[in-house]
Amino acid sequence: MIREIRARDGRNWTVRSEINWSKPALNQEFEHDVAAGQVVGLAMLALVIMMMLMVVFLAPPGVFFPTWLKVVVLALLLVMPVQWALSRPWTIVAETHEPLATAGEHWVGTVRGAMAARLEASRAVRHLEVYAVPDDGGGPLQPVS
Repeated sequence: MIREIRARDGRNWTVRSEINWSKPALNQEFEHDVAAGQVVGLAMLALVIMMMLMVVFLAPPGVFFPTWLKVVVLALLLVMPVQWALSRPWTIVAETHEPLATAGEHWVGTVRGAMAARLEASRAVRHLEVYAVPDDGGGPLQPVS
């Protein structure tokens, strides 16, 4: 989502939010970032899902699984990917290139979840329209030099 707005002081700002598909490594988490990664966990998850689907849907004809049990198994399998997708971190960026004699201002912040990202971007736009700065210090946006 990208919004172009005019702040109270007359400068033009761009406020954008974008999803981060991979978690950015911080200085404190560097050792964990170089670890084996998530490949083993994803492989195990895929194996468990495949086995559950085989048990429910490839059962011999004499074995009866009620339809509600199949729906419950499918719902349980879909909970984790949906929860993972909804809780991804989002980066909110507010920037202006004005005044032209300087490099302008650049504010960046990170929030978790699509709804929180939308709310924070709207909050930054509202702050720009009212106070001419994207954040009053109470939110995740911080100025970057």
